[in-house]
Amino acid sequence: MRRLLLALVLLCTLAPAAPALAAAADDPRERIVISGPVTIDKDEVTEDVVVVSGDVLVRGTVDGDLVAVDGDVTIRGEVTGNVVTVAGQAILGRRAQIGGDLTYLDKKPQITEGATVEGETKKYDADKLTGPLGIAAIGFWLAIGLSIFLLGIILLLLAPRAADAVARTAKAKPLVSFGVGILVAILLPLLAVAALVSILGAPLGVILLMLLIPLGAIGYASAALVVGRFIIKGARIPAFVVGLIILRLLALIPFAGGLIGLLATIFGLGVVFMSILRARS
Repeated sequence: MRRLLLALVLLCTLAPAAPALAAAADDPRERIVISGPVTIDKDEVTEDVVVVSGDVLVRGTVDGDLVAVDGDVTIRGEVTGNVVTVAGQAILGRRAQIGGDLTYLDKKPQITEGATVEGETKKYDADKLTGPLGIAAIGFWLAIGLSIFLLGIILLLLAPRAADAVARTAKAKPLVSFGVGILVAILLPLLAVAALVSILGAPLGVILLMLLIPLGAIGYASAALVVGRFIIKGARIPAFVVGLIILRLLALIPFAGGLIGLLATIFGLGVVFMSILRARS
């Protein structure tokens, strides 16, 4: 159960971490690591650090937030933003400085005398997620994630070149793709309803309504691939998996998570339809 709660880290770090994930491929000062240790040496300055599985050692400066999901964090330098540990422990040396909050889910931090935490040192209360409603919500979240994962893998295996076309379109025309996605999301339901009110068009209306769910799933999977390609270049399946993990973690954020999922689906739909139009032309 503890591993399922790792996404709570996003509750504290969404604002800085999400842009960091999107820009990681373009800014070498940012560290986004799926598996492996991270070391920030003396006199080294890096921006937001997000590590899914691995220990973190900070001797220099992290100009932003530091998030470790499964690993210990040792700080002997400075972190200007927040520090969050999920399934690990934060260890602060006597010269450690944290400009924001120190939040932990599992192990209480070890804070040496002389270390500075300008914000709060607090434990995230995960009890509310262990009740029946919390378990049901996590089960539903996992079910959606697994379904999208299987769909994405099938699509990547059946149409790898189409996946590359989607990634190229998203990079070349992101705003146009999002606009097309909005049009598709509005027009398809309207066409379905319009067809339903007519006798001859009722079967078409039913078909269009039934297509909304699989089309939305394809759009979400496409958005996951695009997000993953910002971090992992070239490899289709690893990029898709990383992007899907990011989107599913963001989905856990109250209120904003649903909006992010909707926007991702709309963008993915737009990218897919734009890729089809570009291929025909």
